[in-house]
Amino acid sequence: MGSSLLAAFRIFVYVSWTLLLIPAQVIGLRFHFSYARSLPYFYHRSCCRIFGFRLIQIGEISDQRPTLFVSNHTSYLDITMLSALIRGVAFISKAEVADWPFFGTLAKLQETVFIERRVSRTSAHRNVIHERLQRGDRLILFPEGTSNDGNRVLRFKSALFSVAEEKIHGEAITVQPVSIAYTHLDGIPLGRSLRPYYAWYGDMELAPHFWEMAGLGDVTIVVQFHPVVTIDAFGSRKTLADATHKTVSRGVAQAITGQMPKARAPAPARAGGNP
Repeated sequence: MGSSLLAAFRIFVYVSWTLLLIPAQVIGLRFHFSYARSLPYFYHRSCCRIFGFRLIQIGEISDQRPTLFVSNHTSYLDITMLSALIRGVAFISKAEVADWPFFGTLAKLQETVFIERRVSRTSAHRNVIHERLQRGDRLILFPEGTSNDGNRVLRFKSALFSVAEEKIHGEAITVQPVSIAYTHLDGIPLGRSLRPYYAWYGDMELAPHFWEMAGLGDVTIVVQFHPVVTIDAFGSRKTLADATHKTVSRGVAQAITGQMPKARAPAPARAGGNP
């Protein structure tokens, strides 16, 4: 399925463009130039054009700093979709990603916070994330702890919400649930059989998946930003995790069944009206 010629062309343009911008980002981070915070936003919007990603944004992105965005996680492609919508955002990711060839470098250049899956490191990681939020950073957390098949949202791990129990300048941290769903391919609804072409999970190998995805047509991705919340409204991180899970799950279900609310904001890159 898909075109090998299209895949080769897209990947060539993508890699060439990426290698061109990497030195600029390295310099920007090294010397603390202001453009280093916005270059990833510009870069990921360009990637959307290269690969034919049509983004539809629903809801308003929190303009509060800091904000902790919590999103379902379907694929490595989620990084591009969310970065192309939220200016100056960084991610909270498992430590293994730092060692990935190529993509690990890109994650570091976007100032990703890498965390280990060890209880003994929980406190240290919470402190690092708190420091980033305290300086006003916008961070994205994937509380499922892994990627899913795109048809459902796995249970959120409440331990990953421990940072939400902290205060920033005496105020509770703003949390915004986000739903992301891959809904159409060339205007045709993606069913369960086609969604794995974009969902990356289980024991799938990255390189073959990336090649196959690159050879497909234009895909529509619906990203819904839900109303912001704080832990004060729920009392505990477990209750907060359960509540945001329900919200995100509902958003994904609406998108893949075509029952999504009307888009309120213009989407970047190849976005437009309904697919």
